[in-house]
Amino acid sequence: MELSEEQKRFGSAIHAFSREQYGSVAQRDAVTQGGTLSNSPQILAELAKLGWLGVSLPAEYGGGGAGFVDECVFLEESSRGLLPVTGYSTGLTAAQTYLRWGSEEQKNVIVSNLVAGRLEAIALSEPGAGSDLGGVRVRASRDGDTYVIEGQKTWTSAAHVAEHLLVLAREDSGGTKHEGLTLLMVPTDTPGLTIRGIDTMEAHTVNDVFFTDVRVPASAVVGRPLHAWKQLMRGLSVERLIIAAMSLGAARRSLDDVIAYVGQREQFGRRIGSFQAIRHRIADLATDVEFARAFLYDAAGRVDAGQEDALARESAMAKMRCTEIAKNTALEAMQMMGGYGYAREYGMEGQVRKALAPPIYGGTNEIQREIIAKSLL
Repeated sequence: MELSEEQKRFGSAIHAFSREQYGSVAQRDAVTQGGTLSNSPQILAELAKLGWLGVSLPAEYGGGGAGFVDECVFLEESSRGLLPVTGYSTGLTAAQTYLRWGSEEQKNVIVSNLVAGRLEAIALSEPGAGSDLGGVRVRASRDGDTYVIEGQKTWTSAAHVAEHLLVLAREDSGGTKHEGLTLLMVPTDTPGLTIRGIDTMEAHTVNDVFFTDVRVPASAVVGRPLHAWKQLMRGLSVERLIIAAMSLGAARRSLDDVIAYVGQREQFGRRIGSFQAIRHRIADLATDVEFARAFLYDAAGRVDAGQEDALARESAMAKMRCTEIAKNTALEAMQMMGGYGYAREYGMEGQVRKALAPPIYGGTNEIQREIIAKSLL
């Protein structure tokens, strides 16, 4: 689909902000404690002041009231600009479930937090339940007017900077593995909740979360008790498009940077961008990016048309292909930049590190292929 002029101006504004304010590694290091933070409170506050956060969330709860296409423009361009605000996408994913199933109070709290630059998180995976979310073992036991939560979640993105966790817990074990599950909105300052960072190739992003006699009121249930599996599905489909949009932006940034590099770097008395081997590799990368962009925005337009419930296959395709294109583009760019691609000063090594995780999280790309295959066979 073709973006409107207003949407193009929105994207251009985000691109200009990113380039002018945080275009260099040094500028980003200054607001992320030397690159050790994946979320900059300063940048989140600036984006909130500009009115760019929550652009697709309903105006009745304090959001921007625009469409999901506009949100993809923000996600693409902020990722292209390498803005350290990755937790926003996690909160946006959680918001999809709150908006469909949550109470009015929950919707107001979640949307107002995201719009103001405060973050939210979703706690699904466990040490023994990653791709198979039906295998969750964290327990939520009803005790009068409260729920008592016990167990461990892992790989929980943004938990350390979130206001609340949307926790998937098992309330009843009597049925199938997809039955008896309940979603709970748990404030991260609740007694008994412990968050411990996991060291990875990136800045602090993911965490182990431990629940020891964590008590929340019955009003913390999101939607209907024991029906969490169905409630999660809408949020996970949209999450794939959110990841795809961010990966598209990352791929564009890698492509931008390598084109700039090969246009200046000289070897054997000529710019390396004049060598056919380099030119053809650039042509392939650019073609992949444009195909991914067209597919993503077509899917985003269908969300705005109210068709997201029929988008399981297309969202899986978008997530799978955009994340793989982002990884391939970054790796190819590093190779074409030679030793400079490996140097932190030029930024490409960071883009390679960031491109390795998206094919794994949000449902591995092997799982996405299963979703696609089941819709066809």
